[in-house]
This record gives sequence, structure tokens and C-alpha cells, in this order.
Amino acid sequence: MKRFKNILCVVDSKKNNTSALQQAAKLAESNQTGLTVVEVVEDISSDPTFFEQVLLLKDYQETIIRDCLANLKVMAGECCGQVAVETCVLAGIPFMEIIRKVLRDGHDLVVMNAEKNNLLNRLFSSHHMHLLRKCPCPVWLVKQQPHRDYQRIVAAVDVSDTHPADEINTRRELNHLILELATSLALSESAELHLVHAWTAPGESFLRGGFSAMPEDEVDSYVEKMKQLRIRNLDTFMDEIAQRTGQDALEFLKPEKHVIKGYPRKVIPQLAKSLDADLVVMGTVAHISLPGFFMGNTAEDILNQLDCSVLAVKPRGFRSPITVAE
Repeated sequence: MKRFKNILCVVDSKKNNTSALQQAAKLAESNQTGLTVVEVVEDISSDPTFFEQVLLLKDYQETIIRDCLANLKVMAGECCGQVAVETCVLAGIPFMEIIRKVLRDGHDLVVMNAEKNNLLNRLFSSHHMHLLRKCPCPVWLVKQQPHRDYQRIVAAVDVSDTHPADEINTRRELNHLILELATSLALSESAELHLVHAWTAPGESFLRGGFSAMPEDEVDSYVEKMKQLRIRNLDTFMDEIAQRTGQDALEFLKPEKHVIKGYPRKVIPQLAKSLDADLVVMGTVAHISLPGFFMGNTAEDILNQLDCSVLAVKPRGFRSPITVAE
């Protein structure tokens, strides 16, 4: 599936980590598209301490940008093969400059490295989280995995029907996008595809807590009915995907379905760990109608527990709070 047409890869030329660049080049080649490689450096010329330093800082800034650009061209030459590559260096706050470039140039995917380098021992830094919250296009954060191709990809979807009607449609479209991307990547990587949906039975804890007169066997029956409903919803969703994208890909991949009882913030990281997943494809927001609502608490909790690459997507209609600078 030629899903992406304008890929942006963000790198740090000072670090010896080319995982994201290699993955972006591979994806650009399979999508028969070009690739833009960018690095964001600190803007040291915007707020000089002394007026007489303005020219000196401007010259120094230009030197930094020139050196970074030369390094980017070397990295691209080593990692990107025959892929057509453009390189550029931006100055400013990294996540803001990346989003502004996405908005200016219409990029439809951002790929960048993720590595544990903070005191909380999390794979994704605060910079990554800002990007995941506010970038309007999908963001692929690539964990460094030397000499290992992707073997298992997990697609996390929400097929519950207890949400408000307007939100259900948004979630359905988001589910379609998640599975389309996961299917495409599983095919290109020759990887296993695992589809996970976490569910709970509303009110179960109350019904089992001694405050209800409902017999235990009736509670068990209610919980089982909820489980079967979610299984049917997932099957219906898979049928919809087959009609939209064709049955051949799903029949070839034979995705394994996991309908697991529990809260998503607990179930999804546990499944990813138990499978030794290489990539989780997931949505980060569904409430596009709520001003200022950029990423749900559940999505953020999941991301903070994952120790693998993540491809995070937002529903169509999401508008970033970051605007293109004048």
C-alpha cells in the first residue's frame, strides 16, 4: 500500500543512531516517494545577551547550521541508497519547528528516533510527548534495535459502542486508519499482525460488590454477553476493513485477534511486552470536538509504559494548536 507521499525524518547528527533514518528510507522506497531529512538546532541568535553580540551570534548560528547540513548529507548518503533526499536544518524549539514544517510542506508522516535517556527510564521524552499531542500527521517513534527487523506489530483499536454517537464515527475512522497502517507495515516488514481490543463490563464492580441483589451467575452471564458483543464488534470491524482494502492482505497476514478484559492503559502495554512487540500502532485522541484536548490520559498512560517503537495517529479533522510562524 502506497500510503505516504511526503515523509519527514527528524535526526540528531551528533548521535550515532540511524534507526529512524533507515526506517524512513525503507518506507520512502516502498512508497516510491522522496524523503526530507531535518535536524533542529537551538536558536542562539534570537535573544542575545548583549546588543554588540548580535552579529557574532548570527555568524555562529550560520556556522552551526552549515555544519549540521553537511553532516545530514553524509548520513543521508550512507543510509538512504537510491531514495531522493532533501536535507534542511531548522532553528528553534524542536517539536514546534517540526510541526511548523509539517504544516508548511504538507508532510504526511514524521519519523524520528526514540531512546531511553532520562531519569524516568521512559522511551519517550517530553519532546516526544509534545509532538505526539500536537502534530497533525502520524508520528513514528523508532526504538533502536540493532540487526533486527520488525517481527510483531500490534494494532490497538476501540470497537466499543458506548461512546456518544458523534464520537463513535470518529473512533471508527480512526480504527480504520490504525489497521490500514498496521496492515501495510506488516506486509512490508513480513511481520506478524496482532489486533488488540480491551474491554470492561460497565457496572461489574458494583454488581459484585455486595450492593446489588443480582445473583452471581446472572452477573457472570452479563459479563459474558459483553465479551461476546465486543468480539462481534471486532469481527464486524474486520469485515469493514476487508471491504475497504481488499480481503487478500488480511487473508495473507491472518492477524491474531486479542479481545482482552481490562482497561486499555494496563492491557495494551502488557500484551506488547508479552509478545515482545516491535511496533504498536495506536490512536492518541478521539475527542476532536473538545478545544484544547490533544491527547487522552489513557493514550498517555499507554505510551509511558511501552518499550517499543510506536506509530501514533490522530483522527481526520484534528487541528494542531501550533501555527506556522510568520
